[in-house]
Amino acid sequence: MEFLGKAIAVTVAELTRSDDGAAVLSYEAYKSLARRNSLVILRPGKGLAHPALIDWNSLPMRFKEVWIEKYGDPNDLRKEQMDELTYDTDAVAFFAGYQLADGSYLKSSFQAEYVLNATVLNRLVEMAGDQKVIRSRCRMSSRLNWDGIYNECEALRLQYGHTLPANTARLRDKIRQYQAEGYECLISGKLCNSSAMKITPEAGRHIIALKRSRFPRRTNAQIFEEFNRIAVEKGWKPLKAVSSLVQFLSRPEVEVMWKDVEIGEYALNMRTRRQNKTIMPKLRDSIWYGDGTKLNLYYRVLDVKNGGWKLATTSVFEVVDAATECLIGYHICPNENFEAMYEAYRQAIEFAGHLPYELVFDQQGGSKRLDAQDWFERIATLSRHTAPGNAPSKSIELLFNHFQSQVLFQNVNFTGQNITARADRSHVDMEFLLANVEKLPTYQEVCQIYAECRRTWNAMPHSKTKEVRMEMYMSQVNDATVVVTEGMKKNLYMVKSNKPVKVTNHGIVLQIKNEKFTYEVVDANGMPDLNWLHKNLNRGVHVEYDPHNPTTDVRLYTKDDYGFRYICDAKEYTVIHRSILEQTHEERSFMRQMEWENKVMRVKEYMEKQQLEFDHNVAPEQHGFNRPNIKGVSNKEFEQIYEQLMAEKWPEQELPDNAAEVLPDSIGKIQKVVSNTTMDRASYWDVV
Repeated sequence: MEFLGKAIAVTVAELTRSDDGAAVLSYEAYKSLARRNSLVILRPGKGLAHPALIDWNSLPMRFKEVWIEKYGDPNDLRKEQMDELTYDTDAVAFFAGYQLADGSYLKSSFQAEYVLNATVLNRLVEMAGDQKVIRSRCRMSSRLNWDGIYNECEALRLQYGHTLPANTARLRDKIRQYQAEGYECLISGKLCNSSAMKITPEAGRHIIALKRSRFPRRTNAQIFEEFNRIAVEKGWKPLKAVSSLVQFLSRPEVEVMWKDVEIGEYALNMRTRRQNKTIMPKLRDSIWYGDGTKLNLYYRVLDVKNGGWKLATTSVFEVVDAATECLIGYHICPNENFEAMYEAYRQAIEFAGHLPYELVFDQQGGSKRLDAQDWFERIATLSRHTAPGNAPSKSIELLFNHFQSQVLFQNVNFTGQNITARADRSHVDMEFLLANVEKLPTYQEVCQIYAECRRTWNAMPHSKTKEVRMEMYMSQVNDATVVVTEGMKKNLYMVKSNKPVKVTNHGIVLQIKNEKFTYEVVDANGMPDLNWLHKNLNRGVHVEYDPHNPTTDVRLYTKDDYGFRYICDAKEYTVIHRSILEQTHEERSFMRQMEWENKVMRVKEYMEKQQLEFDHNVAPEQHGFNRPNIKGVSNKEFEQIYEQLMAEKWPEQELPDNAAEVLPDSIGKIQKVVSNTTMDRASYWDVV
């Protein structure tokens, strides 16, 4: 006996010999079977060295039983010698990507079953092919011997547990179908029978439209009733139960078509879009996260209206170093605004001694303000805000959760975590707190408690490196960040006013919180610059100031499409005592000088306006009318100011050639000439 491919070959001698026991069959019986073509001759006899080989599986069952009793089952021997069943990789890919009529994919259990069946069929088809090749070589026209193929199928069923038909005729039909149709014939019709799908594509679109309807909004039961009513008119199959509708609407490809009506398009996008996985920075000050949250500690305040005490809480803005999870700056405040952000970031800069490379914050707390954006760009190489509603993109949100659950919850006045937290200890025992309000800390005490909680958090090990957070932060140096020097701080901490402030004749009034500060521009001598005031009166300017010391010098800017443009510096507005009794000598001198400078400005403007009118033939004198004099300026003061202005306009070495002939030597002669010419003083100055 030997194996030829998948076939079991036996010789005539092995079948007819009787020296080792009863023969399997007589030589006459062998000749009779061969003559009737009942045996599959794998190789015809060609002498002693090449005896004829017969396919053992083609023997009648009565002779197989005698062979097995005498020599043993050859299939068992072949199983020991044959290789492991090699799975069809093409079948694995086909069934993994196969979609049923409802758009779903095959379950993994079905995929494994169909891949095994395809692999077994491949072997059976190969066995049938081997028989055909051998029969063709032997020029035999008899039919295939399906007994051997069936026996192989059953042997593989016992070994691997495939689910191909156990009936010979059905197995034969399945092999032929497999050869004609391929892998798809192995999929059960119960899984992909489209006739069982009552919801057609057109009907499905109508169901989705009913689910999306806002006018009116319907429950699933109402959609079920409305659809069945319309189905009769449209010729669709009505649904038998609400569960069929719910099952259809719950399909992933269907749910995405209506879910935004319930939760909004942005929330649906956050659920369905791909989320990036990022690696946190390794060095400190690479990223600072800033965010405001509720300070999760209650404190007591006096209830003025009803008497006694009542619960209260407040907010806090925290700055966190992303690499070390270290809390480096904070500010407790009722509301999250830019002032709170400024104080927290300023504290973080003072503590770190470095500027952050990247600053990340949300779009709340006044971060959209003009002054906020300008200041953030100044203190960081890169400043940006996170996407709204995208909590996974803000590591500080997860840090707040851990800070609350690991540190703050230890306090008896803990407010509890977010309302969505599921752990029992994440929620507050309000009955206990209301029964002990008078024993809760005050606002000043809760600020101290919170500061201690921050120190506790910074003294705890990092979630990944297991190093103490504060030690981890202090032991690092980030060469990519800017070191903060004392010389930088003056410019670094200044912020611009959010809105422009109008320049008025009583100063530039800037309101910081609930307090007003007034500034003015001064000249090189430290006196108010009236010329600048004259040119910029009622102009809107942005004031850059230090919130911690707003009485120091400030800077003035204008803003256009290209950004801020520096104008000049300004100082705190000079204030003097109203009472003469309280006035100092310097104050009285200042008042007199300001009074004189105002008169000089009035005369100068008077002369400039008069000259402008004469140049364009619109002066009153040119039309037979008189010009009124300047009230509050005497003739002597007018003459003195005039001479001063003329001296500034034409110094002695730069006088025009005809100045001696045209200009009189005193204001009196000017007035005389003017009186003789209908009091038109400008007509005389016109020759100047």
